Amino acid sequence: MSDRTNQSVTGVASTGNGRAAMLEVDGIHTYYGQIEALKGVSLNVRDGEIVTLIGGNGAGKTTTLRTISGLMHPRQGSIKLQGQVIDQMPAHDVVAQGISHSPEGRRIFPRMSVRENLELGAFLRKDRTEIQSDMDRVFELFPRLKERFGQTAGTMSGGEQQMLAIGRALMAKPKVLLLDEPSMGLAPLLVEQIFNIVQEINAQGTTILLVEQNALMALSVAHRGYVIETGNIVLHDDAKALQQNELVRKAYLGEE
Repeated sequence: MSDRTNQSVTGVASTGNGRAAMLEVDGIHTYYGQIEALKGVSLNVRDGEIVTLIGGNGAGKTTTLRTISGLMHPRQGSIKLQGQVIDQMPAHDVVAQGISHSPEGRRIFPRMSVRENLELGAFLRKDRTEIQSDMDRVFELFPRLKERFGQTAGTMSGGEQQMLAIGRALMAKPKVLLLDEPSMGLAPLLVEQIFNIVQEINAQGTTILLVEQNALMALSVAHRGYVIETGNIVLHDDAKALQQNELVRKAYLGEE
């Protein structure tokens, strides 16, 4: 798709539908040493949306999320959360501002219990009295975690660990939740369950930026989508329009 352009690629200031931009990424360039991984990526996520970022292996999806969450810093461009510039903040300050990241590969603490993992998700919070109610919310979304409350996290199944990774991210009480490959390595039934829960999290008021190689599933739950190739956003549109886009269907939805 690298030779394509599309009129749907627009500046981040465009919010549309009367919704304010919660997260604005404007022309970021991120490097691994001297290798430029992101080459001017721009996207926005409006309050209350699920926005998905799709692309092939090595396209820059995970690097985009790592840059937003403060694990990496762009050399150029800006990232704003509700209008506040956050692109040079350390990761813990980004979390404190309201962005929580469920990373690729889950990255739970395997020797700690489910309870301890969830408590770590709330480590920076000041409203200690509300933490238990948020843990109860996580258990409503993921009843299996309540059953495994005292279990060592590393002994759980891959699906349960994915639930824990998302639950831990929710314990930070984020304004924007970054989800990186939540379906990776999961059986089809679990994938469907995870994405139903993603929609429920959004329905409860959390804005979501979703990176996912399962483009069909991602576009089925998202409001809008962006396509990234070799560090460039090459296309963006409503999710339903992207599902019908012939080039997207051939490149990412497995159609001939």
